[in-house]
Amino acid sequence: MPETSATGGRGLVVPFPSRTLPAPAGAPGAGGAPAGPTSLQVLRTLDSGPHGLTDEEAEARLAGYGENTLPARRTVSWPGRFLHSLRDPFTAVLLCLGLVSAAVAAWGPACVITVLVVVSCVLRSAGEHRADRSMAGLRELVATTATVVRRTGRDADPVPREIPVDQLVPGDVVRLGPGDLVPADVRLLRANSLSVNQAALTGESAPVAKYPVDAPGGSGSGVPERGPFGEPQSCFQGSSVMSGSGTAVVVATGARTRFAAAHDFVHPRGPSAFDRSVHGISWTLIRFMLVTPPLVLMANAALRGRGLETLPFAVAVAVGLTPEMLPVVVTTCLARGASLLARSHGVIVRRLPALHDLGAVDVLCLDKTGTLTRDRPVVVRGLDAEGRDDPEVLHWAAVNAWWTLQLADLPVPDALDEAILDAADTADAQVHDGVAAVPFDPARRLSTAVVRVPGRLGTDLLVVKGAVESVLERCALDGDRRRRLLRLAADRADDGLRLLAVAGAERPARHRPYTPADERGLTFVGFVALREELVPSAAGALRVLADRGVTVKVLTGDHPGTAARACRDLGLDPGEVCTADRIDGLTDSELAGLAARTTVFARCTPEHKARIVTTLRAAGRTAGFLGDGVNDLPALHAADVGICPRDAVDMVRESADVILAGRGKDLTAIDHAITAGRHSSVTIATYLRITLSSNLGNVIAMLFAGLLLPFLPMLPAQALVQNLCFDAAQLTFSYDRPAPAALRGPTALRPRDLLRFITGFGALNAVADLATFGVLALALYGPGGADDEAVFHSGWFTENLLTQALVMVLLRTGRRTAGGRGGSPVGRAAAGLAVTGLLLPLSPLGPPLGMTALPALYYPLLVAVLGLYAAALAFAVRRRGNRDAGP
Repeated sequence: MPETSATGGRGLVVPFPSRTLPAPAGAPGAGGAPAGPTSLQVLRTLDSGPHGLTDEEAEARLAGYGENTLPARRTVSWPGRFLHSLRDPFTAVLLCLGLVSAAVAAWGPACVITVLVVVSCVLRSAGEHRADRSMAGLRELVATTATVVRRTGRDADPVPREIPVDQLVPGDVVRLGPGDLVPADVRLLRANSLSVNQAALTGESAPVAKYPVDAPGGSGSGVPERGPFGEPQSCFQGSSVMSGSGTAVVVATGARTRFAAAHDFVHPRGPSAFDRSVHGISWTLIRFMLVTPPLVLMANAALRGRGLETLPFAVAVAVGLTPEMLPVVVTTCLARGASLLARSHGVIVRRLPALHDLGAVDVLCLDKTGTLTRDRPVVVRGLDAEGRDDPEVLHWAAVNAWWTLQLADLPVPDALDEAILDAADTADAQVHDGVAAVPFDPARRLSTAVVRVPGRLGTDLLVVKGAVESVLERCALDGDRRRRLLRLAADRADDGLRLLAVAGAERPARHRPYTPADERGLTFVGFVALREELVPSAAGALRVLADRGVTVKVLTGDHPGTAARACRDLGLDPGEVCTADRIDGLTDSELAGLAARTTVFARCTPEHKARIVTTLRAAGRTAGFLGDGVNDLPALHAADVGICPRDAVDMVRESADVILAGRGKDLTAIDHAITAGRHSSVTIATYLRITLSSNLGNVIAMLFAGLLLPFLPMLPAQALVQNLCFDAAQLTFSYDRPAPAALRGPTALRPRDLLRFITGFGALNAVADLATFGVLALALYGPGGADDEAVFHSGWFTENLLTQALVMVLLRTGRRTAGGRGGSPVGRAAAGLAVTGLLLPLSPLGPPLGMTALPALYYPLLVAVLGLYAAALAFAVRRRGNRDAGP
């Protein structure tokens, strides 16, 4: 245990005699299974050598192997995107109606529908084309180079040079340093304290030690690695160097890397929430449109003896039911929302319907590392052998970190050492004089600093810090005490802490260099407890997501205790953590129940993540997934909407629907994206409710009028002008701001709910139209006059536009319009629509359209009808709102 010397310096008491310890299990020379071909054999197989390739050899191999790039997703041309937009179900419905209108010589509606289809497709393809351009800009931002050793000729000296990563070929010798991305799959030739982060490949946030394994018995660091990326002598494309340096030979590039092979396990994505909603609503419209024309024809034939001359009227009825502006409004809403997101919050929506899916998301699955925590440890405290706080332990750990960094000639401090130096007083550590250092070695899994304590002449002090198992087996401890310390470390690990052990020993001062053989007979000092640094904005973002009705689920490859602690520290209750081995034994139905009540899933493989997301979707949830590594690809494809940061690996960026162009996986940016998605979804849903209920009411009234009147209730030209006026007013929905209450929860287009809404409010609209027929009959004192037909057409035209204006105002966002909202674009458009309905029959355009001035009696009677209609509509809206808010 540490003590203070009489001279004021610090020293270590060694109560046990020195003894020689066996080599750590798994270290070179410790025995074990053969490690496969040696580095020299690999070089011979690749027809290369330690000095690398010549320029001529590299050019020949580049021609044979191709560039070191992943299989590229073929870029869709702008015309291709335009044609693909025609496959949208809403657009397909309009095209069918346009063709039918042209078949019956209704050229006006056919032309209008064609123009609307073209505008919608242009807007959608242009928006996605802009997203592709933004993606190309991101690719340039993350473009990297590699340091390669090449020769100009066979007899020339090797020269390190920087070349683009895509120019690497198998057999190239590359150099790796801190911060470098591993540019291809490589086999290590030399390494100096090299550790890499493979989180993008495996989901494990802890750095992995890498080192050459050439001895027949060398098998690793003693830490078991999981999965295909666990070979200590190999580094893989998609990982990054955390510390140390190394020299390696490239063994695979491009599509032949394991990174690229991971894409082969990704299944095609199923229909998203938007696809399912659009499919349901489109089929609802198609059923109505298929039933309406035959019904009109049969009713007119039976009651009026009319034949095929009513076919244009029947088609007009079907067209009147269809929301012609639907593709334009949907595309405009989504494109405008995506554009605002990109400009204001740096979020790129690559697939426009994904913005709706974001608004519908009610469960967000994410990895822990980079989202809730950073790839950087922080010190919690120093612990003694009993688990009590002991600041002295942290002091000795800082002494080790400081003098190892100073004397071992390391390029940058290890992340753990950096955390210790940040937490400790480095000036206090410098009180000691550094003598020597034995740097960290992946086989030993520890480092040693040799210092002299002031006032202790002739004595060197070894301060050893490293993995708990490695340090304890070098300490002079009996079996029971060693087991107790290991159990204490395991308990702290279950609590989410990572422990380093600190030990020391006094040795007589000498001139002979210190070696790992001197790390024996140590005195145990204590533990340094570390945890992952939390992302500062994560806690607030999690609270906001919870307030918005989004459930967060953490799917991580990390230790269960680490994941649970991070969640607790951020205010997210982890509950009972589920590990992957438990998932393997569950059926899909059992997993659905578990997924509904579990917040944290630990030790997850890519397949586990994808299965959990798929199960959530099968249970009716709309799932988003945030990931950045190749191990996240299956889950990204399984989710309704896949999200990734800009610094995600190329393959993930190409597969994601939404790109966070800011730094890191920022949950705040996701909240902005979800809000924008809900804004667009609410606007689209409001448009559908208003348009379909109004159209359904008009169609019902038109059917009754066609059966009761001896003439057509509305001329085709009048119907076309009325639709154009209503369509122009409806376009303002794309610029409307929904009430804040409408954005509090997930939003989705639900066909059944929509059908119930339009049926109820459509019937109410039909009653208002039929009441108008009575008003017209009273105003005209019955049919028979020369202008009866023109007056009827004029009166119904005016009433239709006025009722549609009322519906636009009263049914916005599914609630009554709040005060002060009349100045919105929708309010102004509704006012313009009402003025058009009142003035158009009186204008010079009235007679060419078959309309005329209305009797004075009509207007007060119409005001009464509209007043009753508005009161009934407001009552129905209030009653529906109370029912939705009830238990």
